[in-house]
Amino acid sequence: MMLAESIQNTMGKKNPVFERPNVIITGGAGFIGSHLTERLLENRNVICIDNFVSGIEDNIDEFLRHYNFEFIRHDITEPFDLADIQKYPILEKFKVRFQGIQEIYHLACPTSPAYYEKFPLPTILTSALGTKNVLDVAKKYSAKVVFTSSSAVYGSPLLDAPTKEDYWGYVDPMGPRSCYNEGKRFAESLCMNYRMAEKLDTKVVRVFNTYGPKMKLGDGRLIPDFVESALSNTPLTIYGTGSETGTFCYVSDCIEGLMKVMASREAGPVNIGNPEPLTIRALADHVIHLAQSTSSVQFADPLPYHQRQGVPDVDKARDALGWFPVVSLEDGLQRTIEAMRGRSHIQRLDTSTPQPSSQKS
Repeated sequence: MMLAESIQNTMGKKNPVFERPNVIITGGAGFIGSHLTERLLENRNVICIDNFVSGIEDNIDEFLRHYNFEFIRHDITEPFDLADIQKYPILEKFKVRFQGIQEIYHLACPTSPAYYEKFPLPTILTSALGTKNVLDVAKKYSAKVVFTSSSAVYGSPLLDAPTKEDYWGYVDPMGPRSCYNEGKRFAESLCMNYRMAEKLDTKVVRVFNTYGPKMKLGDGRLIPDFVESALSNTPLTIYGTGSETGTFCYVSDCIEGLMKVMASREAGPVNIGNPEPLTIRALADHVIHLAQSTSSVQFADPLPYHQRQGVPDVDKARDALGWFPVVSLEDGLQRTIEAMRGRSHIQRLDTSTPQPSSQKS
């Protein structure tokens, strides 16, 4: 059989017999992506794709010597072909030309609110062009795709009841969060239409507020900002009255949910989050106590890109996948605080202008 014919025949098989499946994680140097990498390396070859706009190299340093891990610095708003052995010779050991790609976890997208004002175009284009490019790669290899959407697609909750997946959302398409919220909504639609038109096995997961080690200090998200202030014994700032509520899912629970969706026949959307709300003031008090900090709490006006958080209804994840968060807030915060205490030397959020795509490889 000719080489080209052999490659083509292998690409057309959804479940070729190989020792380890080949898996792509876009945004693999980010917070959730790096935790997912650690889990998947137990029995998979992991190809991490990131351009370090919001991810950091320190998150993946521990994996760089792992034989079953390879990193590619690339902006996914530009097309990519991992079978191009001249451009990606490091992937030869994974035999991508023969084995193809079996799974793709599409996590890439800036998630810090600080990006919404400074980098609106990279944020929305990652969801739009980036998702299209990922789906085209999936089509080439008949790979399964888990797309990590967000609770942001629901917008500001209109009711106090937990949000089910059949709620269409209340989103401002012109507001300061539109680059993220509408980007995620469009990417969900892309996944569904590729599923219908191209028969791709796409799966949509709506991730609610998730926290844990490897979050970047001072990145504009609630828990890293609180922890950074508590560790430095400076006031924790609450943008609002403190009576607002949020939900907080520990990262290992989130990872377990993503992997269960990938292994299932569930197309989604599926909510993954903690269904137990907590006031922001109570969260601040927890962080101060667990960090053994002398910090106080101060209040400020709400920021323009912040929105009221909803509470996830996770009945679908529980019934269809057997998933439910198991890590308590106290345990999760304690692990997060100790990890961030040890990583306080790591860079804070980089708000410099991202490199042009022509400078990325």
